[in-house]
Amino acid sequence: MTGMRRKARAIALQALYEVDSAGHGVAEVTERLLAEAEMPEENDAFVRETVSQVVRNREDIDGTIQKFATAWPVAQIPVIDRNILRLAIFEILFDNRVSVKIAINEAVELAKKFGSDNSPKFVNGVLGSVSALTDR
Repeated sequence: MTGMRRKARAIALQALYEVDSAGHGVAEVTERLLAEAEMPEENDAFVRETVSQVVRNREDIDGTIQKFATAWPVAQIPVIDRNILRLAIFEILFDNRVSVKIAINEAVELAKKFGSDNSPKFVNGVLGSVSALTDR
């Protein structure tokens, strides 16, 4: 289960990245990536819901990023890091399906896989501050 959910998060991140960087439509990007991924339906549903909710709540999520990553305007944070943060902040503050610890750990793993050498530390630092907002 953990492996499939991690794969689903990676696909959600890829969709968010493409929507953010190329401006492609959310539904078309998500469906294309899911068709290529071949995962169980419950993971497809997780990806669809997560991507659409992150996009729907992006203004609030970006406000949270700005509050805790004060050295950088959100638009200047590398696209991959920005979308890892969006995904994790959605899971921490909006979704409540996983513990804060798991959401942060998964985000750091995505940062290690897809980000720069500095990404894991940056993501962990911002999310550590965000986690203080919650009692989970």
